[in-house]
Amino acid sequence: MKFYLFATILLVTVTSCSNKTTPVSHNKGKMKARFEVSGICSNYTFSLIEGDKDTSLVQASWTNPQTDSTYTNAFGVKNPCDLPEGLKVGDEFYFELDNDRPNRCMVCMAYYPTPAKKLNIKVLEVVKK
Repeated sequence: MKFYLFATILLVTVTSCSNKTTPVSHNKGKMKARFEVSGICSNYTFSLIEGDKDTSLVQASWTNPQTDSTYTNAFGVKNPCDLPEGLKVGDEFYFELDNDRPNRCMVCMAYYPTPAKKLNIKVLEVVKK
């Protein structure tokens, strides 16, 4: 009797776990962004231009209160020190989410507005124009 109860519980547990799926945007899928704003103290703004535009990751629309410029699918970064040297406003690049990377980035504390949504990213390739 105990064996059947254990087997039933195990079967229900395995079945319920196998039905869970993770959205593509939360996997390490390749996406493309454009560097939009370089604010003081690594307060950067980017726009997602290719990939799953998951609104839990990016802001559908964000207006910079300093310039009144509006950006679609905007996000900031949690790890600005991990961006490649030479990346500049207007550059487009491919990236993937890198939430497993520890954030050991120290930047000054001056404020410049950025989107509320922040991502940990790993730049894969800067697109040459």
